[in-house]
Amino acid sequence: MMECIEFLLCETPDAWIEQALDNQDILLIDHANCEKKAADTALNLMFRYVDKEDLQYKLSRLAREELVHFEKVARIMKKRSIDYIHLSAAHYAQRLRKHVRSHEPDRLVDILIIGAFIEARSCERFYTLIPHLDEELAAFYQSLLKSEARHYQDYLTMARQYASKPIDDRVAYFAQIEKEAIHTPDAEFRFHSGVAVH
Repeated sequence: MMECIEFLLCETPDAWIEQALDNQDILLIDHANCEKKAADTALNLMFRYVDKEDLQYKLSRLAREELVHFEKVARIMKKRSIDYIHLSAAHYAQRLRKHVRSHEPDRLVDILIIGAFIEARSCERFYTLIPHLDEELAAFYQSLLKSEARHYQDYLTMARQYASKPIDDRVAYFAQIEKEAIHTPDAEFRFHSGVAVH
């Protein structure tokens, strides 16, 4: 799990942690959205790359796990009487995806690398939040760490598997972009946002 966090070039800023604790309803709603988006991304890749057997298996498993996580977040929200309202998406993933190359297999490789960074950042945010949360939510986020770390590893393994050449330079490139995305202020607080500036 620490490997997952060390993969990133920066830690979540303390100011974001403070905003998360002040906006726990939004944190949970957007966390639920993130789980659905993660499942959707996995399913879209399965439909687009039907010829890649290992990708099909790994992403099928990942999509199922993400939807189970969504259901668990939704149950916690219901228990806490948090209404599931519509939220605009964070700009985080968009900031990464605008750098995806257009030709195959480079396009797939970039999408898989981005998937690794998104999962690693989720893992890091859960880990960073745990000491500050109530017992129930801390235990829930603790329970997600192992699967999030495995998802990061799966995405990175597939990126290497389907690349036509070593991907170290490309990983380093996206690591810098991911760091910039985390340090770019956002208008609204979200699970993957930078620090919100009101």
